[in-house]
Amino acid sequence: MSGRVHATIQAVWRIESPRLIAGLTRLVRDVGVAEDLAQDALVAALEQWPESGVPDNPGAWLMATAKHRAIDGLRRGARLERKQAELARDLEEGEEPDLDAALDAGVEDDLLRLIFMTCHPVLSRDARVALTLRLLGGLSTPEIARAFLVPEATVAQRIVRAKRTLAAANVPFEVPGERERAARLESVLEVVYLVFNEGYSASAGEDWIRPSLCAEALRLGRILAGLAPGEPEVHGLVALMELQASRLRARVGAGGEPVLLLDQDRARWDGVLIARGLAALERAQELGAPLGSYGLQAAIAACHARARTPEETDWVRIAALYDALSQVAPSPVVELNRAVAVAMAFGPVAGLELVDALAAETALDGYHLLPSVRGDLLARLGRRAEARAEFERAAALAGNERERELLRARAAELA
Repeated sequence: MSGRVHATIQAVWRIESPRLIAGLTRLVRDVGVAEDLAQDALVAALEQWPESGVPDNPGAWLMATAKHRAIDGLRRGARLERKQAELARDLEEGEEPDLDAALDAGVEDDLLRLIFMTCHPVLSRDARVALTLRLLGGLSTPEIARAFLVPEATVAQRIVRAKRTLAAANVPFEVPGERERAARLESVLEVVYLVFNEGYSASAGEDWIRPSLCAEALRLGRILAGLAPGEPEVHGLVALMELQASRLRARVGAGGEPVLLLDQDRARWDGVLIARGLAALERAQELGAPLGSYGLQAAIAACHARARTPEETDWVRIAALYDALSQVAPSPVVELNRAVAVAMAFGPVAGLELVDALAAETALDGYHLLPSVRGDLLARLGRRAEARAEFERAAALAGNERERELLRARAAELA
């Protein structure tokens, strides 16, 4: 097979597989069976396209091939639920329904249903992430394993178990009703943002950022915003990711080393992503509801995006937004970020008081950014020996090698 045809097939699969799997899931009511049918269509493409050439509409070719296999399966009665058996009888007895129309109608609704299914709370967080990237992102098991630095067998096991769990729990292929939609949507947004964060600030490994994961999360977020335009938190999350992604090029130096926010060359920030992020934030605000967790974080990111220099940053507003965020989504990490904003707005003494209060508790024990922030505030106050000890402790706790090197370098500067 030529490399060009193979690359084309992979590109088509990445784009078309979510719609393909979503449409098939609506028909067979089993996401595992739907993925098998989609994979069969992919195998057929790998076998036939090198000889016949890539079709003019490759997505339609894959869908037609998968549909034919689905219909054959329905007629054989293989692995069918009750509704599928009824459909098989209809196919044999009476006028054959227009399966093309049945599968092609409501494709966008099917995608939304698939997102809610793969992010169902019945699955563990890791399983939700893996299954979402597999079915909606079109990523292979090895790609997911490389992205999260875990063995392929672990990812494969998570995906298999996730599909079995969904089938055993009889999770319906539907957008949940109004009563449970908010809770389920929170799970969906959490999965998308977990993927983005792992790309934006890798928790382990030698790379500080993994832009491909950020891009995948942004793609999923934009799809979700198109499918659920009336949900302000969806637009809030998209705004947050767009604004944070705008800094990716400036977050690393020439050698791949981390560059902190206040040291970044803002000329390297992506103006297109900033504009998209500000527009998404405006859409979230226009819907009338108070900003939620993602919307407030996006508003904080917007303060940075609007500042042409670090000195122009409106830290007082950022501190106020963190106050609001701590009410909407209280957590020790939010409190730590609020302490940083307070220190920038009102001085390191005020910030250190908040950090010391957090250090006195146990919630952030083992979290490397707590001693890192404390070290920075102590250094600003001229307490160099204490600051150095904090940076050394932070380096020992950090899981990412690039971040560890940065913290060690900061400690060395204070020697």
